Amino acid sequence: MPRVCKRTGQQSIYFENPPVITNWANIVGPMEGQGPYGKEFDWVLEDYLFGEQSWEKAEAKMLRETVKLVAGKANLSLADIEVFLAGDLLNQIISANFAARELKIPFLGLYGACSTMAEGIALGAMLVDGGFYSTLTVGVTSHHYTAERQFRFPTEQGSQRLPSSQWTVTGCGCLIIQRDGVGPRVTAATIGKVIDLGQSDVNDMGAAMAPAAADTIVAHFRDTGRDPNYYDLIITGDLGKYGLALMESLCQKLNCPLGQHVSDCGVLIYDIDQDVHAGGSGCGCSAVMLCGPLLNRMQAKEFNRILLVGTGALMSTTSSLQGETIPCIAHAVAIEN
Repeated sequence: MPRVCKRTGQQSIYFENPPVITNWANIVGPMEGQGPYGKEFDWVLEDYLFGEQSWEKAEAKMLRETVKLVAGKANLSLADIEVFLAGDLLNQIISANFAARELKIPFLGLYGACSTMAEGIALGAMLVDGGFYSTLTVGVTSHHYTAERQFRFPTEQGSQRLPSSQWTVTGCGCLIIQRDGVGPRVTAATIGKVIDLGQSDVNDMGAAMAPAAADTIVAHFRDTGRDPNYYDLIITGDLGKYGLALMESLCQKLNCPLGQHVSDCGVLIYDIDQDVHAGGSGCGCSAVMLCGPLLNRMQAKEFNRILLVGTGALMSTTSSLQGETIPCIAHAVAIEN
């Protein structure tokens, strides 16, 4: 008999039998390894090619190897994983597609830009709580140089970055969601709406995504009846320092002050002296912070309740060249001990 997720409101669902995040793993690039959480990552690459001939092939390899890493931690074979939910930033999610080609696991490809990790966890929890699967993995990857080549300028060109710009994280995070087991549980999810307030500057993604983050956070507390003090940490995906400040201001204006326990993965992942300007970005940003420092702290009971709010800019190079503004999305997942 399938188990049922209950709707708590217009955008949110509550899991009656909260699925368990039993294991997690990550791989990061050299720059991420030099940041404040470098010692907490499972595997720090020595270079950005990871033994491959291109950055794109390296990105697919990161995802492939992180899935193997998390399966090993869980004492599972790849055949034990019933479905693989994954995505990345590249056109046609080629990193996820090519990783799935090698892994031979039933595959659902996702694209939510930098919100993909939160989206994947929400969907994975629905599939497990609904009784369709008992063991699945969610994986997300990004690479600084593949993203720069696709969305901005080749790094060889040496284009000057603006203060509001963010640094795409080279990293991959994967986690195992199971029906039973030991670990933090996914208790609720809030599915975001696409929000576009007319921002068109691809060098200021935090400002574009902040309204979507605020909209989802307000919806989460409206639907669940919880308030910000319920969580030990409310953490957004990758708004950066300017986007985070804007999001907090918007929530304040919407009568939802977030208090002191709010931060952003893009703000945390790098040291201030690493010259990343507004902070980190990329779907690997929230993925490696969650599948490393954050879940490690939940395991140690330093945090018992966190709300992860993944934020994503849903533009493409084609839409930008056509003068389109930037539609954005944010999804929230509540993770509790």
